[in-house]
Amino acid sequence: MKIVVMGGSGRVGASVVERLKQQGHEVVAASRRTGVDVTTGAGLREALAGAAVVVDVLDAPSFEDEVAASFFETATRNLLAMEAETGVGHHVALSIVGAERLHANGYFRAKLLQERQVVAGGIPYTLLRATQFFEFLEVVVRIAADGEEVRLPPALIQPVAAADVAATLANLAVLKPADATVELAGPDLFRLDEIVRGFMSGTGDRRRVVTDPEALYFGTVLTDETLMAGSNPRFGHTEFESWLRRWARDHQPS
Repeated sequence: MKIVVMGGSGRVGASVVERLKQQGHEVVAASRRTGVDVTTGAGLREALAGAAVVVDVLDAPSFEDEVAASFFETATRNLLAMEAETGVGHHVALSIVGAERLHANGYFRAKLLQERQVVAGGIPYTLLRATQFFEFLEVVVRIAADGEEVRLPPALIQPVAAADVAATLANLAVLKPADATVELAGPDLFRLDEIVRGFMSGTGDRRRVVTDPEALYFGTVLTDETLMAGSNPRFGHTEFESWLRRWARDHQPS
């Protein structure tokens, strides 16, 4: 079966490509690096010709509100239209748990718009909403840092490894379209401030994490429900401590 992975050169996309190839599928890793541009349509028809499934793990080039909104709206519209023309029978897209609850941030609003386009797009689909990646903790630290302090709320979070997200996407790609949203969470619960404290300690970052219930997360005051999956998610298997050891090893200064 031919499967096209849009964004197949990125962290998650490359892992999806490799997993599907190992299963014996014909896999196309489509991105600007391979001459496929979903914002202009360049190379899209050629990439999708003969494909049964498209897995969309594309990401916007910026978190800026207008840039993210324009990218996801244009990319999703072009992709769904070409899928209809070329006879693609299953659209699998990656989104974020809690996107509908993080209204203050334009990036999350853009992801929610993308979801709505997929649902209304006419192509049989499966939406995978994943909780925040372990790998995203580095960004959380950068955004929340203020000098020698990193100020974060103690909201519940159940983050997941990017590798587990890739494995789930590869699994969903070869199943029948769910025409529904599937959620994925990590195996363990944490408080946001405590997992960031553990991440910073494990990576040698000596700055201090300050617990502040009023601290904003990408513009939003968090509750214990904001970042959590619903009542019946799938679960990744990678535990935070084992992931952190690998991350710290792989990111040692050279």
